[in-house]
This record gives sequence, C-alpha cells and structure tokens, in this order.
Amino acid sequence: MLRKVAAKVPWAGRESSIVVFGLALVVALVLALASCSNEKQAQSNTSGANTSAQSSSQKTHQGSQVHLTGGEAEVHLTITTMQPGEGAQKLTPIVGKVLYAPIPFTGSDGRTHLVYELEVSNFSSAKTTIGKLEVLDAHTGRVVKTLEAKGVARRLQPLGSRSSAEALAPSMTAIIYLHLSFDKAEKVPDQLVHRLSLQSAAAPPGHQQTTEKVGPTDVARRNVVVVGPPLKGSNYLAADSCCDATLHTRAALPIDGQIRLTQRYAVDYEQLDADNRLYSGKKKIDGYTIYGQEAISAADGKVVKVTDGFPQQKPGVFPKNITPAEADGNAVILDIGSGNYALYAHFQPGSVPVKEGQRVLRGDVLGLVGSSGNSLAPHLHFQVMDGPLPLASNGLPYEVDSFAVTGRGAGTEAFNDAEQKGTRLRVTQVEPAKKVTDAMPLDQREVSFH
Repeated sequence: MLRKVAAKVPWAGRESSIVVFGLALVVALVLALASCSNEKQAQSNTSGANTSAQSSSQKTHQGSQVHLTGGEAEVHLTITTMQPGEGAQKLTPIVGKVLYAPIPFTGSDGRTHLVYELEVSNFSSAKTTIGKLEVLDAHTGRVVKTLEAKGVARRLQPLGSRSSAEALAPSMTAIIYLHLSFDKAEKVPDQLVHRLSLQSAAAPPGHQQTTEKVGPTDVARRNVVVVGPPLKGSNYLAADSCCDATLHTRAALPIDGQIRLTQRYAVDYEQLDADNRLYSGKKKIDGYTIYGQEAISAADGKVVKVTDGFPQQKPGVFPKNITPAEADGNAVILDIGSGNYALYAHFQPGSVPVKEGQRVLRGDVLGLVGSSGNSLAPHLHFQVMDGPLPLASNGLPYEVDSFAVTGRGAGTEAFNDAEQKGTRLRVTQVEPAKKVTDAMPLDQREVSFH
C-alpha cells in the first residue's frame, strides 16, 4: 500500500543544518500521523539521516523528495506498508510441546502405530476449550488424524490426575494422549504438527474463536527391537496393552524432575482356562490359570537387576502403602541390547533363579508368575524401556517375532469384571487363528505362544 504525504515548512534560512532540522521535524510529524493510522513500522531517509521503528507484524519503507520554493520547503514523503504474513507474531492462549518423539511400530492388526503425548498449557486467565485437534503432516499439511471436542476431552488429563477433563482451566497444564495408526508404514509422515481449534473465554468479544498450531515433532525412526515371547503356551490375554488402555499408556509419573512414561507399551498377561475364566472356584491366589507359569527371557541378554523377597498380595484388593521401589514386586530387568531393557514384574517370592550380571539366552526361565508388589491378581507384567531403571526410563515399542491371535476380549470393563468375579469372559474367537510375525500384541487380544 502506498501513501503520499505533502507538507510545507517555512524557509528558516540558508544554513543547510537548519534546513535538515526543519525537514526532520516534518518527517517526524508524518511518521507520527502514519502511526496513528495503524502503520506499525516506519523508516525515513532524508538527506542521509535515517529514523526507524520496527514491528514484525508490518514493514514499511519511505522515500522523500525536497523542493525549495521561495521561503518554503515542500516535502513529498512516500510510505510503503507491507501487510502481515505467515510469520506474524500472535498471542496464543495455548502453548504446547510433544514430550517424546513417537516411534512407529507394527501392531498385531497389521497396521503401523504411533503413540505419544502432547503437553498443553492454558496461558490465559479463563477456561479454554479445544473444540478440535488435527494432527498434520508438517511438510504437506495433510490431516492424518482428527479429534473432535469429545475425543479430545477423553484424552486430555491434567498433570497429576488419572481423570480426563473437558477443558483447560486457567493456568492448567495437561497431557493429551495421542494414538495414530496407518494402513501402510510408508504413509507415516517424517514430521507432525498439531492444529488446535479453540474457544478462549479470556479473549475479547469477537476474538474468542481461534486456531493455532503447537507441538511440532519429528517422527523418530528408531529400529524397534524384535523379541521372542515372554511366556510359553496358549490362551493368554494381553490386558491393558497398547494403544488406548489407560492403565499403562497414560501412566505419566514425575521422576527426578521429569515426566516419564516407562509403562507406555506395557502389557499385563493373564490366562484363560477352557471355560474362558481367569480363575475358577474360590478367589485364591493359586486358583488363577496363569499362576506358576514360567516367564522366559524374550531375548539373549544380561541380567542388570533382580528384586526378590516381596510377599504375595491378596487377590482382588490393591495393596496399600506400596512404595515406588516395591511396585514391581519380585522382578527381573534384562539388558537386551541397542538401548533396550526388558522388565518382568510380580514374580512369586523365591522363584527367581538368575543373578545380577548373569548372561541369559532366549527361552531361559526368569521366574514364576505370581502376584507380588502392586498387584490385584496374578499376572505377568512385561515392558521394554530405554534404561535399566523401572521408573526413570521411557517405554519403547517392541515386536514379538512369532505368535498367533486366537481371539479378542470384550473390552477392559468386561475383563476387569471377569478378573474380580471369576465369571466367563466373552471372547470373539478368530478362526482360523491369525498367525502374526514381528508385531506387538494389542490390547484385549487372546494370543498363543509356541
């Protein structure tokens, strides 16, 4: 946009310094007028003297001409204004970042999955609601996932809470737990960014509906470790496994001043009997089908940590006053190479035959399935993480090299009910059994390891 301004000043004499001084006053006056007309930037150049003001939302350039007529000087000043572009500075009610770059892996459904966390903070003094969240390919702008308001609310949890929230309260920080899946691995973008459609109550009337982008992140192309099964036999149910089960996937903990998600890909294996029950008869620890099964090393590795001596817990009741150090109960941690560590938890006391520093081979027995530590019922807790510490690490995806999917449970609620009451679990059988290679057993899948 071009704007021309002409002004006349009295000729104050023949001294050039007086002329320049007079012209400078005119330039200052014109710039002030331009500023009052929402011209955010000005830069003038008169006889080699420059005056500038900057703003990233608009850029201006001026040129001037001086004509002397009798006792007056006439100044022609041209102001060119550039309108704000894509990079214009903008106040945004939400700030956000991805905690850890997602790692693609293959699930037992044959799809490629990404599981990660978007941390968001309401930087305003009133409630802000996320009406829509779109995950974009950062390079092409293609929308790869859309969550409407209800979908966002189910996945948004304030820090320190295991319950979801419909909106961000003033000054609240929360985590949005995200899960993307793709039918082909080559469709996974290299970079992601998140577009939020917001209703911000703190904004002035007419400006409460906003859209912004947050949380740009690379997709980490880490090699996913391929392991063998952690158990032998059939009719195992992968409970609270990836990718939307809240027990493990959303187990964010504040460890050593950082948010950690060591159980991001953890699974609790239980076993069904011929009548699709997790236990039969009275609710006692040795009545559970999986109790006493041998847990085996899923890969060659080195034992880095052994914990033993914790008592068994009464089934059906979560133990009280369990410290973080006791949560896994009797457990074994293996270094299986390339920065991957496998954790086995809740063994029977006195059943762990390996020692710290010992080398183990795939298939070696590590312990007997029990119910020690923070355990509601006998089960095998298995996970892979990026360090040897069970809390101060982050969960990593893994793939099991060979297994069969024989059925699918009716969901977490039905599973929890069957675990508490010993009732039959409704399982939709897969016939014939689906043979799977190099994939992670997903939540509520009944699997067989041979």
